[in-house]
Amino acid sequence: MNRSRNVAILIFDDLEVLDFCGPFEVFSVAGRGDDLDPFTVYTVAQTSGPIMARNHLSVNPTYTLLDCPQPHILVVPGGYGTRMEMYNTTKARSRETDLVSSVCTGALLLAKVGLLEGLAATTHHGALALLKEVAPHTTVEEDKRIVDNGRGITSAEISAGIDMSLYVISKLLGKDQALKTARYMEYEWKPRS
Repeated sequence: MNRSRNVAILIFDDLEVLDFCGPFEVFSVAGRGDDLDPFTVYTVAQTSGPIMARNHLSVNPTYTLLDCPQPHILVVPGGYGTRMEMYNTTKARSRETDLVSSVCTGALLLAKVGLLEGLAATTHHGALALLKEVAPHTTVEEDKRIVDNGRGITSAEISAGIDMSLYVISKLLGKDQALKTARYMEYEWKPRS
């Protein structure tokens, strides 16, 4: 089995709940049926105070961006809060990770820090035009649920974050482990061919 990997999930005000909870759950339960613990999953935020997600869900980050363990995988969720977070320049940690991924409009944050420059990406159907505006040198794949551009993985709408996380597990631990994870969650996952 490969080494355990740190998975940091960025949280910020007005983020979509399933955008961060879906990936959190997937990475947290991966390997559970085989008594494996391939991922250490935690949330990170700009500050240590509570984050107010969509629909008034208050969430406390495990770490701040400055004091978190070095992430191997960074998950950037979406939501209306991304419009403000795009102008937050402290997302430099994304360049230090092995794999950066986004859910929904989290792709806007990756674009803003230059991680999608000259690459392909996707986002929520309602933000495709904004992604093209923010990242004019990015090929925006409007009809894809998940785009793996070699450096990072972007996913479309809210529930696509679960599929993206299972795809990452498949890529790192094998398709069988991803299928076991989906089965454990009783989630109907359709692996990419």
